[in-house]
Amino acid sequence: MNIRKAVTNDFPQILDLIKELAEFENASHKVTNTVAQMIKERDSFWVFVAENEHNEIVGIALCYEAYSTWVGKYLFLEDLIVNEKYRGKGMGSLLIREVFKMAKERKYKRVRWQVLNWNSKAIEFYEKLGASIDREWYNCDFDEEKINSLGY
Repeated sequence: MNIRKAVTNDFPQILDLIKELAEFENASHKVTNTVAQMIKERDSFWVFVAENEHNEIVGIALCYEAYSTWVGKYLFLEDLIVNEKYRGKGMGSLLIREVFKMAKERKYKRVRWQVLNWNSKAIEFYEKLGASIDREWYNCDFDEEKINSLGY
């Protein structure tokens, strides 16, 4: 296994993994991102990729910088995805280790991410890492259509 930072040529395989995750979460219809959009917005995020022995991308950790009024700058881990065939082989641990190393190097105050309340395997993995899982907060979203309909 090889873990490295993604390059633009990796975006098609990365988007395939994102779509695989959306399917797992029964939300395939919500993925509107494209490779072209990712290329255009590439300065907004970082991706670590995990490659198998055939140099195929079989896992990703996609993150971006965020800011908390309580603690300052932090790293948000948007997605940690490992192809189903490669789960349980340590790839998720290797990917998240890279995220934590980057957070330490850049002096981020925390790393934050979300997990679905029914994804017990992921919750178990994160708890083994030592993550605190907050079960109080709800996500609030306004999609692009709603934003544009506000009339502001």
